[in-house]
Amino acid sequence: MNLFQGLTLALFLGLALITLSAAMRGARKRVVAFWMSIWLLGAASITWPHATAIVAHRLGIGRGADLLLYVSVLAMVVAFFYVYTRFRRLDRQITLLVRRLAIQNASAAPNASGGNGLRGVTDGNAAPGRVAAPNVPSGSGQA
Repeated sequence: MNLFQGLTLALFLGLALITLSAAMRGARKRVVAFWMSIWLLGAASITWPHATAIVAHRLGIGRGADLLLYVSVLAMVVAFFYVYTRFRRLDRQITLLVRRLAIQNASAAPNASGGNGLRGVTDGNAAPGRVAAPNVPSGSGQA
């Protein structure tokens, strides 16, 4: 075993311990199993690099390093897609929540002057949801 293998195995061991500690704190079992399998496969490919070449040849790929590159790129694309869809879903949920809170606050909190909570409404005869036109005397010269 060379220095790189030793350092990388120590890194994988540390990551596995962090994952196990997250499992003890209540992380989902599927997530823990996924990450533990990633760390174990990484440690196995570092410990037995010839095994990746054998698997690569059986899959029709020239080298084990190419197999690892292809799998890594595919995993990153899947992860980016997952994060993007989760971000979009959270963004939509926040938009709906803010919209609902704004509607509730507008209808539940009338302003201090006894109006209906809409800024600029001075005429009690204005239609609900509409802002009354400002009172401008007709002879003021404003068009």
